[in-house]
Amino acid sequence: MDEPKKIVSTEEFKTHIMPTWCPGCGDFGIWMSLKSALSGLSIGSDDALLIYGIGCHGNMYSWMKTYGFEGLHGRTLPVAQGVKLSNHELPVIAIAGDGDCLGEGGNHLIHAAKRNPDITLIIHDNQVYGLTTGQASPTAKAGFKTKSTPEGVTDEPINPLTLAITAGATFVARGFAGDIPGLTKLIEEAIQHKGFSLLDVLQPCVSFDKVHTYQWYRQRIYTFEKEGYVPNNKFEAYKRALEWEEKIPVGVFYKEERMTSEQRESALASGPLVKSSVGVKDIESLLREFM
Repeated sequence: MDEPKKIVSTEEFKTHIMPTWCPGCGDFGIWMSLKSALSGLSIGSDDALLIYGIGCHGNMYSWMKTYGFEGLHGRTLPVAQGVKLSNHELPVIAIAGDGDCLGEGGNHLIHAAKRNPDITLIIHDNQVYGLTTGQASPTAKAGFKTKSTPEGVTDEPINPLTLAITAGATFVARGFAGDIPGLTKLIEEAIQHKGFSLLDVLQPCVSFDKVHTYQWYRQRIYTFEKEGYVPNNKFEAYKRALEWEEKIPVGVFYKEERMTSEQRESALASGPLVKSSVGVKDIESLLREFM
């Protein structure tokens, strides 16, 4: 007989601290969608670990009641992978910004995608460094004017989706912070996927980006699942990920099943490291082996 499904309310994630994001910030939509997704998957406040980077997104640490860790700028993924190695049965969700993850942490993203740990990465993508008041981030489009690029960005942006597909991520998707039901569904799918899941979330910054507003996105966004798109072809996924300006697709671009880094790690074959007992004799023999 199946065990009854655990009931998890979104209220379980409330803390006594109120969000300090700017009114209308896209972070609110991601925050609400994440709580709804965890609730829908019956993942309670003590059932997962959330790793945050540095940026406006990282402030969620204070008003999201779960086990959490706020790492160094750009270092969400190394911390997340370390946690996953310690207890690979624990759901691990990394929450990063576009600057945090693709600027300071770009190298970590490439190698995490290649290794395929069972981790979910949610990127708050607003084309600016919001916490430091609006400098251009790695996803800023050419011509975009910010405090650090008053005459417009001159180089081409990083595309998180094409980068993840090329590097080997086994689940690549894009969502929109202004569509909470749709984003909730994508977060649920990303968490349920066995492998490295990247979810890039288009998140309007109402204070420092007056171009890419909610209205701007809503005029362009379309869901390609309605067209019968099947996310199993890398070339087609890459092609769709390049669409921008006139039409911007959201949904799951690519998905495949592949052995995770935890499944390839022989030290985890007998169970999570956190549940292993290591005696003094084991440590001494290990030291002799490597000395």
